Amino acid sequence: MRVAQVLVDSGLVHLDRPFEYLVPESLDETAQPGARVKVRFAGRDLPGYVLERTDVAEHTGRLAEIRTVVSPERVLTPPVLELAHRLSRRQAGTVMDVLRLAIPPRHARAEKALPEHPPSGDEGEDRPPSPEVAAEPPEVWAGYRAGAAWWSRLAAGESPRAAWLAAPGRPSGTDWPRAIAEAARAAWLSGRGSVIVVPDLRDVARVDAALAEVLGAGQHVRLTADQGPQARYTAWLKVLRGHVRVVVGTRAAAYAPVQELGLVAWWDDGDDLHLEPRSPYVHVRDVLVTRADVEGAALLAGGLTMSTDVAALVDAGGVHLVGGGASRREAPRVLVAGEGADEERDGPGARAHIPSSAHRAASRALEEGPVLLQVPRRGYLPAMSCASCRAPARCPECRGPLALPAPDRAPECGWCGRAPRGFVCPHCDGDRLRAGVIGARRTAEEIGRSFPGTRVITSGAGEVHESVGPEPAIVVATPGAEPVAEGGYAAALLLDAWASLDRPDLRAGEEAVRRWFAAAGLTRPWTDGGTVVLCGAPSHVTIPAVEALVRWDPQWFAARELAERAELSLPPTSWAAEVVTDRKRVEAIDHAVRAAAPDATLLGPLPVPGAEERRRLVVTAPFAAGAVVAAALKDVRAGESARKARDLTSVKVGQLTVG
Repeated sequence: MRVAQVLVDSGLVHLDRPFEYLVPESLDETAQPGARVKVRFAGRDLPGYVLERTDVAEHTGRLAEIRTVVSPERVLTPPVLELAHRLSRRQAGTVMDVLRLAIPPRHARAEKALPEHPPSGDEGEDRPPSPEVAAEPPEVWAGYRAGAAWWSRLAAGESPRAAWLAAPGRPSGTDWPRAIAEAARAAWLSGRGSVIVVPDLRDVARVDAALAEVLGAGQHVRLTADQGPQARYTAWLKVLRGHVRVVVGTRAAAYAPVQELGLVAWWDDGDDLHLEPRSPYVHVRDVLVTRADVEGAALLAGGLTMSTDVAALVDAGGVHLVGGGASRREAPRVLVAGEGADEERDGPGARAHIPSSAHRAASRALEEGPVLLQVPRRGYLPAMSCASCRAPARCPECRGPLALPAPDRAPECGWCGRAPRGFVCPHCDGDRLRAGVIGARRTAEEIGRSFPGTRVITSGAGEVHESVGPEPAIVVATPGAEPVAEGGYAAALLLDAWASLDRPDLRAGEEAVRRWFAAAGLTRPWTDGGTVVLCGAPSHVTIPAVEALVRWDPQWFAARELAERAELSLPPTSWAAEVVTDRKRVEAIDHAVRAAAPDATLLGPLPVPGAEERRRLVVTAPFAAGAVVAAALKDVRAGESARKARDLTSVKVGQLTVG
């Protein structure tokens, strides 16, 4: 008897387990573990994966046969299957949820066009030296504290784990993309492969170019959503079939089935692009840390700053710090507008949208090169307020925020899109509006009038520039859309600092630091005249995020944030999950969680905006109880699925951000 354990893509939580099917004699050679198949399930033909083959069935009744083998390609590898099991348990999700992210849809032409085995020419002269060749740490890693030791251990076949604080303002030969490429080369010298994940396509392009320079052409692939079905599946197959061992890409590349994996690396842990918006809502960090555990690989979490999650890994002792404590001269000079003599000299101009001190810094810098203006919001006037009492202006229909989309248009609601005929403030009866937050388009207009004849470049949603030249220009960009300037920016103005800090978010300060350091890191170092001016920072209180930027000490800020979270038992120092469910099921969830872990805490429920019957709960627990709480929440979801309930409960583990 030929029996196959098949994981069926039923879409139902309570059926998240393998089922036994008979393997027809005609499919005996192709229906092997890892292959895609179709089986009859609940009256329908559904896709699935063969997990294993046995000679004896556990089920005593009659077994159905596998209908067909979609492809004999063994796309589900044992390490990826183990990864999916661990992630699904951690996230209170299903194994198939993870596999939908890990394995791209099949493309038949790509399977036929790519050779089954790597051509013999792949072992040619483009490959780096063999592992026996003594490897000296490259300059880019020798310049970091403990960097040379970490690289040497990786090249020797060990699996060291590091949190790397990259230095700002490095030239292209020693910048962070080159450092990551050299880390991949170290793993390759030990005969192993690498998975590299970065937030967006611009970062992929930079690391892709660095890998081509370090490893040679054709020795790695990139995996991104913009490649198209055939190109993406071809690249993925090259990894699966062993044509290449190095992968760089965005979020989905974290699951690439690299053979003999030696290194997992990701850049800028705090970027929200690393967080999967679909079930099981897992972060790239959790995927790669779990992969490192499963496959015994080295780990590298890099960035100009350090998230509290990475700081928690360092604090636990399993990950060691590389870099940090860089010379202050490597970073640009940082000034805070409105401090010191600015108020006395400039009067009200010290607190303007573009303060006088920032204007002077930009004027001087434009003689040397381009100037960057980072604006926290896109659009024209994305938020407005009452001119009399400064209360936020709200739509009279839905209470959404009023915004001015363009100078020649009337204010509109950001939620319902209506344009109210008149505005009356419910607090003071005022009827005039003023700008609450100034967007990138309005800022570009203002700065263009201040510097007539200077080229103004806007980079943001709709049009993101990858790079700009060394000639004088003003670049207005939203966070994450800042182009890389050839030779670095002569100055950077970080506008409306209060808008980055004043958000109802647990990570508001952490995110502000990340955004400011990202822009400041594109500026020339202090020794080359690079200057950063932080504008709009509150002056009536000492703000750790501002101190961290002025001192250029992201490690201190992360440690402080982590200590404060520990005092309040907030993530990442405790287990937490956000649960959104029907209001009638809140009591059942409360009972299930408390039965699994009596020391768990439930906060809420709170109504979900735009969903009258939905409620939001926050569940926290000690890390030791996290696994049993996740299992209890999955059991709740499985029960709802078995009862065919509408609008199943959603669970997001470890991603509590809103305060």
